[in-house]
Amino acid sequence: MTWKGKQREYTVHAPPNYTPTERLPLIVVMHPYPADGTYAAELTGFNAKADKEGFLVAYPNGMDQAYNALICCGAEDDIGFIGTMTKHLVDTWKADPQRIYATGISNGADMSYKLAVELPDTLAAIAPVSGGYIGPAAQNPSYMPKTPVSVATFVGGLDKHYDEFEQGIKSWTERLDCKAGQPDKVKGNNTRTLAKCRDRSEFTTYRLPDMGHDWPGSKDQRMGDPVTGVNATDLI
Repeated sequence: MTWKGKQREYTVHAPPNYTPTERLPLIVVMHPYPADGTYAAELTGFNAKADKEGFLVAYPNGMDQAYNALICCGAEDDIGFIGTMTKHLVDTWKADPQRIYATGISNGADMSYKLAVELPDTLAAIAPVSGGYIGPAAQNPSYMPKTPVSVATFVGGLDKHYDEFEQGIKSWTERLDCKAGQPDKVKGNNTRTLAKCRDRSEFTTYRLPDMGHDWPGSKDQRMGDPVTGVNATDLI
């Protein structure tokens, strides 16, 4: 598609039983920097999961292999591009407008937080992996979702950005008055903490102390972590 005078690209994957007469959920999966939608598909394995569970997946490409997310990179209107893309998928591919979700890793994870705030009434939930609600915009107390968006985030204890991600979780949950329960053990040393928020959304945090800046459960050699004991794609 052409957006703001530039050619933009995205890939759509539909399950084998797809028919436009049935509204399916849509997951927008966003790549890290530098990468593209092809790599996001390989890293996450969402095509196979979509075939099994029956949903649509869209992989938008950032310009120059990056999204204009919260702290990086570029100045493109990726909010407008991805918002227009999702509307097209609702209108043409008949995605269910009540079941649109976003996920991504690193730059793509940061972008999912940005979409949650800047595309009101669009996303039901986001699942940022090894990314955060960080940067100058996120430090503004008024920068938060105006409509309920639930969150499931995955943070690695060995990630060099771990402290920033934890601060972002604190900012989000404080602004939305989210009350956290006690952490539950999830395979080994991993924990899951569920917080219920004022607007009836939920914020779930998976803390994986032995993982770095990776996608848990993926065998990808660049950004996969196959030994953490948690599979982010299955849980998302």
